[in-house]
Amino acid sequence: QVQLVESGGGLIQAGGSLRLSCAASGRLLGNYAMGWFRLAPGKEREFVAGISRGGDTTRYRDSVKGRFTISRDTVKNTVYLQMNSLKPEDTADYYCAAGFLLSAAVVPLTPSEYDFWGQGTQVTVSS
Repeated sequence: QVQLVESGGGLIQAGGSLRLSCAASGRLLGNYAMGWFRLAPGKEREFVAGISRGGDTTRYRDSVKGRFTISRDTVKNTVYLQMNSLKPEDTADYYCAAGFLLSAAVVPLTPSEYDFWGQGTQVTVSS
């Protein structure tokens, strides 16, 4: 069992940056692949970025490549999502998730592959 708490969301102008944090408790993040998803009004939850259990593989949705970076600090048991050059279309509630996979190199891309979820943090990008 792992508990996830996101923070770092807020209101920001287009072109700005935010860093989201996802603090884990209960078990070490090294046991899980970690992902960031987002949910915007009228849309389905979508994968944003993920990092494998081993920490060596990252994946991003095409629209955030080159702007967002996922990382983790195993000492602090925290996963981060650095978001640069934010756009109004990035506005959404952002959720982190943890999923246990046998493979240490795979990044799950769908919500059903994740076992634990945080409560979300809201990001609003104004134009």
